Amino acid sequence: MGLFSRRLRDRLLPFFFLAAATCAVLLTLSWPKPAQAIEAKNYEDLVFPPLGEIQIPDYERYELDNGIVVYLMEDHDLPLVSGSATFRTGSYLVSPEQVGLSDITGAAMRLGGTLNHGPDELNEMLEQRAASVETSISDTSGSASFSTLTEDLNEVFELFTEVITQPAFDEEKVALIKGRTAGGIARRNDDPDEIASREFSKLVYGTESPYARTIEYTSLDNISRDDVVDFYQRSLTPENTILGISGDFESAAMKVLIEQAFGGWANEDPMAIAAPPEGTQQQAGVFVVDQPQLTQSSILIGHIGGELSSPYHAPMAVLNEVLNGFGGRLFNEIRSRQGLAYSVYAYWSPRYDHNGIFIGGGQTRSEATVPFIQAMYQELEKVRQSPITETELAFAKDSVLNSFVFNFQTPNQTLSRLIRYEYYDYPSDFVFTFRDELEAATAEEVLAAAQAVLDPAKLITLVVGNRAEILPNLEELGAQITPLDVTIPAPVAAL
Repeated sequence: MGLFSRRLRDRLLPFFFLAAATCAVLLTLSWPKPAQAIEAKNYEDLVFPPLGEIQIPDYERYELDNGIVVYLMEDHDLPLVSGSATFRTGSYLVSPEQVGLSDITGAAMRLGGTLNHGPDELNEMLEQRAASVETSISDTSGSASFSTLTEDLNEVFELFTEVITQPAFDEEKVALIKGRTAGGIARRNDDPDEIASREFSKLVYGTESPYARTIEYTSLDNISRDDVVDFYQRSLTPENTILGISGDFESAAMKVLIEQAFGGWANEDPMAIAAPPEGTQQQAGVFVVDQPQLTQSSILIGHIGGELSSPYHAPMAVLNEVLNGFGGRLFNEIRSRQGLAYSVYAYWSPRYDHNGIFIGGGQTRSEATVPFIQAMYQELEKVRQSPITETELAFAKDSVLNSFVFNFQTPNQTLSRLIRYEYYDYPSDFVFTFRDELEAATAEEVLAAAQAVLDPAKLITLVVGNRAEILPNLEELGAQITPLDVTIPAPVAAL
């Protein structure tokens, strides 16, 4: 058991004992006597009260003079505080010659220590308090987060602030991160599913797109510590930062703490932060990565998708449920009836700020590869030609709506969503609008969405498997088969 878990357990143990004792008393008082046995009812006769309306916890939003947006949401149920900072940055701002720079910067902000506390000292201070501070940079955003017991809030928040505003980027830690990244390059062809996912993204977006670029040894060699520092200094700015804190604190005191920590943060030479690219499809057709050592094929089928703001968001969420899971069309037809797959799926995966993808696929034995692909084509075409049944519609809507409450399990979860909506310029009630549209969705709307979103002419079919064992062969699909080379370019020093 980790230090954080032990300290949290010790703090919360009295509450657990109290809850257990209360529960035991209530059970004793309410336990029916043998003569009062309750008669079992048929499940169709059970009546449940409607769920109560979801209530968003109170929160406050304000801005610091330097442009930082702050969200505060108090929650005094447990003696814990957590927070995050979201930065308008991302790998899309990095040149093709330095792919990986943003990833290394995001990791080194935390692992490289701060100007006041070296890497090892920072680790020790956090471990002693059972606290955590983490950082990362993804395609179109960056983030830093912390979690701590309330009693340690001041100390941990100071460390969190230093990681953001005064990272030291220790030379040895930057080298360590680069070494780990190089190890990842060497191992990237070990998993056929990872090969399929990586190469599929390249086929959809193109090899130069920030949504599909691959780190190579050459781009890694082009990254120095100075480059890391420069990218940090120019891309992380207070005016492009959203800070969110939730948990056991008093807002007035937290505002003072935030002002002291971040009020003086400034960036004198920020880069121009352009919007992320939209993402457009580059190729279509049938592609294969020949891996003679494999006994089964990993298959992906799909094309460019859309954004969450799409008018087809709700009906496509219904279609996702119709196609997937136990009882879904793909499982029933391709796995259960035809026995063609170990796993099978297809779903529309939109993004907040650029076009996502529609993707389906699965894994199957080599000799079932072509029948599997043909069956997938047929099922995708069916949902474009005929409306789903009313039974499917009702079940799919219930599945999504019944899981809706899990979007609001904790105040922190709700706060994170509010921050995400502001970051991507979505209305704060976006999730409720989606719910209303989902409730109103009809089978005809689902059909219209399928016809608009799914395009057979754009389909990309990618197979990672033993081509010699795929019988009938891929040419039976009636398309030109394009082989893909996934050989890892050697490091320059090894040439």
